[in-house]
Amino acid sequence: MSFEIRKIVSYVEETFIEGGKATDKPVSMAGLAVVIKNPWAGRGFVEDLKPEIRANCSDLGALMVERLTALIGGADKIEAYGKAAVVGADGEIEHASAVIHTLRFGNHYRQAVNAKSYLSFTNKRGGPGTSIQIPMMHKDDEGLRSHYITLEMQIEDAPRADEIVVVLGAADGGRLHPRIGNRYIDLEELAAEKAQ
Repeated sequence: MSFEIRKIVSYVEETFIEGGKATDKPVSMAGLAVVIKNPWAGRGFVEDLKPEIRANCSDLGALMVERLTALIGGADKIEAYGKAAVVGADGEIEHASAVIHTLRFGNHYRQAVNAKSYLSFTNKRGGPGTSIQIPMMHKDDEGLRSHYITLEMQIEDAPRADEIVVVLGAADGGRLHPRIGNRYIDLEELAAEKAQ
């Protein structure tokens, strides 16, 4: 058994200038979205979501990781990563969560990029053309704020009421010209202020 896929959408953007200042190394962000029929829609309140999770999520994760890593030029190029899901009006937020918040789905991505960090995420309800935000962070270090970066995309005809849009995001770098420091610098500064 596998999720019924209506379409796969890919999105890539490259940023060369930020704040009026060019960079020597542009940052590429890629998103891969799969629009699936919601297997729980129209069935009333489904108490146990696990049969569909066990049957479908691993295959979906493997498919998406293979396509996303190819889209950005290889798993070794990915520095920041994240995931998102948007459920249509006839579904529950829990249905979107059921697809992306399982190790059967997410471990494919973590293993492909040899990551240590958890996958940052969003899950929400929306209709066709809704804004999809994929928050990302450094795959190895949650404290590196330079890699707190968000990819935004949309699909004009998805999700339909009985669909879920499942998305993985990747970036080959962080924000251009990061200047706010990181979590570790903040901790040092706060400790120094308390010591005074």
